[in-house]
Amino acid sequence: MLLSVIIVNYNVKYFLEQCLCSVRKAIGAVTAETGGPDVEVWVVDNNSTDKSIEYLQGRFPFVQYIKNPVNQGFSKANNQAIQKAAGKYILFLNPDTILPEDAFTKCIAFMESTADAGALGVQMIDGTGQYLKESKRGFPSLWVSFCKMSGLTRWLPHSKIFARYYMGHLSNQETNKVDILSGAFMMVKKAALDKTGGFDEQFFMYGEDIDLSYRIQQAGYHNYYFAPCTIIHFKGESTRKDSKYVRQFYKAMVQFVQKHFHGELAWFYTGLLEAVIWLRAAITVVSREHGERSIKYEGTPSFYLAGDEKSGNEVRSVLSSFPNYSITAVPEDAKEWIFCEGPAYSFAQIIDQLKTCPSWLKPFIHASGTYTIVGSHSKDQRGYVIVME
Repeated sequence: MLLSVIIVNYNVKYFLEQCLCSVRKAIGAVTAETGGPDVEVWVVDNNSTDKSIEYLQGRFPFVQYIKNPVNQGFSKANNQAIQKAAGKYILFLNPDTILPEDAFTKCIAFMESTADAGALGVQMIDGTGQYLKESKRGFPSLWVSFCKMSGLTRWLPHSKIFARYYMGHLSNQETNKVDILSGAFMMVKKAALDKTGGFDEQFFMYGEDIDLSYRIQQAGYHNYYFAPCTIIHFKGESTRKDSKYVRQFYKAMVQFVQKHFHGELAWFYTGLLEAVIWLRAAITVVSREHGERSIKYEGTPSFYLAGDEKSGNEVRSVLSSFPNYSITAVPEDAKEWIFCEGPAYSFAQIIDQLKTCPSWLKPFIHASGTYTIVGSHSKDQRGYVIVME
């Protein structure tokens, strides 16, 4: 087996549906190149309450499912699937992502040709096409973390000295060695995992990708940011920037420091992080509901359908009967565009199109053959789902 894809799901079945449609296309590209079934997919469901497994099983029979009776957390759920995975490479993938058709072939080819590569991450954009800075990160040393928390990184985003947290001195368009990769898309050599072990299960959520990236480097490998591959990560769908998120994130950072930092400054670093936890939580006033939500607009939103005509007709035939939505044939009349994937318009083309979207546009994506449309217009807010059934 060449590749094992592992996805941990919790109450995002509609976003995962779109993700698996893109994964299926990427598997097809590998099969066409190798001539064999060289990719397996594992979905680990952490006790979702939205009947995710029941919804997905019939639609994606090629996926192998693990259903947990309780929420095991991100690290433990991934480790469950690692124990069963047979691939030479393991891809940890978030459920709120969409991949181009050539994602697997490109990334595997790079890993095969780069002997010192232990893990690979890719260029990520959000649901509006904006580059996500966490695509590449530096090791969170005391200085790097101070620059991030003090705002120096934000004020001097391209400085090698002050912006190392997001490695702002490195071009987003060039492949480079980096310290830390995102767990949203992290392809790891199984041989490297055999040396390091999987995710540390003391990290329930957040920080586990930093810890694993660091251990991969400690084992003698390098982590690479691979610029030629771009994916969509609807980050707001899996990351809620409320006070609970702030506490969980910085708690994970404290755990990381206590695990890997030693010496006289370790206590200072830990104390600083703990102070930030309460400061950031106190000033965070964002409040959002759990799970996916239906779209709500004042008035009647007007959508423009772009992309594959057959896929667009799937959307048109359903939405035209909904009184809350309308469809226009004039692009300039709509701020909401639905990019319709299908034989004539690939996921890769959608991703390229998103990169050029104007800031006022609210994009959505519909994969051919599905009954859902998804979108996320802010990395700090939950995404939207239109269910057409």
